[in-house]
Amino acid sequence: MQPQSSRFRAVLTGATVFTLAAALAACGSSDGGNKGDSAKAGGATTSSTGGATGTASSSAPGSPAAGTSSSSAPAAPATPAQPPAAPGKVLMPTGPAATLTKARDTAAGPILMTTVTGPKSGVSGKVWVWLPPEYNDPKYAKTGFPVLTLFAGGQSNGYNTWTDNQLPIQENDADLVKQGKAHPFIMIMPVQNFNADEKNALDCSDIPGQPKMGTWMAEDVPDFVRANFRTINSRDGWGLMGASTGAFCSAKLALQHPDKFRAAVPIDGYFNPDSLLWKGHEAERQANSPDVMVAQGKADVKMLATAGGANAYEKKLVQNWIAKVVAPLTVEYYEQPGGDHLTKDFKKMIPDTLQWLSKNLSAPQSD
Repeated sequence: MQPQSSRFRAVLTGATVFTLAAALAACGSSDGGNKGDSAKAGGATTSSTGGATGTASSSAPGSPAAGTSSSSAPAAPATPAQPPAAPGKVLMPTGPAATLTKARDTAAGPILMTTVTGPKSGVSGKVWVWLPPEYNDPKYAKTGFPVLTLFAGGQSNGYNTWTDNQLPIQENDADLVKQGKAHPFIMIMPVQNFNADEKNALDCSDIPGQPKMGTWMAEDVPDFVRANFRTINSRDGWGLMGASTGAFCSAKLALQHPDKFRAAVPIDGYFNPDSLLWKGHEAERQANSPDVMVAQGKADVKMLATAGGANAYEKKLVQNWIAKVVAPLTVEYYEQPGGDHLTKDFKKMIPDTLQWLSKNLSAPQSD
């Protein structure tokens, strides 16, 4: 696990406090840095839609076109055009198949790794994959699975903290599936940067003059998933989650691409892109800012945003962002009692975030 920076992100404006009842999961640093994850069951949560405070709740967070032909025979009577067949629920792999190698074993099966070179972005980066045990069960051979993309805390240059044994999200998911509490998710874990300098992060965006990381994440990586795995043929089967820096990425991509993603869980995050690489490109920076997009009323997505209860700065940051919510966006807030910006606290939230995502994303589907 890479150490996280202690630098806080820019503060947002506005203020609203919410309360509900749930818990969540994540990724981050065990050194007390401000890029990571945190949570504990039994905290207060709330829901905000269109900026209004939600009511308190005690429930926990959870055909090709026909061709033409010619003939000397008399033309047959015209047949009324038929509507195209409705697309199925399952999207079978479209190919071409990628070469996947085993990165490491977990108690819930191996984590695989490959390099994805995106034809749309031109970006080439590492991507890790975990398939739930059900995926290779013959009973599920015609089943499409929901996809959860996980973004790391820290710079994520050549690593992704969700592949680390400090955050056993794969084992947690397998156990919850057995209990009937969560979906078996295909988990996708990409890198986020190509340098270790946090001040020059790519912000999961297409920063002018830099690798088109935003296009790679929103277009090329999902295309890689659809090419290789059985997925659900709608955005209802696609979710995002990340802690700290990864929280920024998950919130940003969900708000920017609501046609592609249905739900997101930004854990202990910040919402203002502040890479020095944006210098001279303020209009583009604003267009990639969750702090701006949250109030535009364009994204029909659901989010669960968390903050550590022991971190007053973080609580204010997240609460101020939620206060800007404009419908149809819906954001629920969870505050982890005593939680800090640490991997050990993020780990505690994993079961609850998986259950929240399972309530807000499609279960595996068969035609």
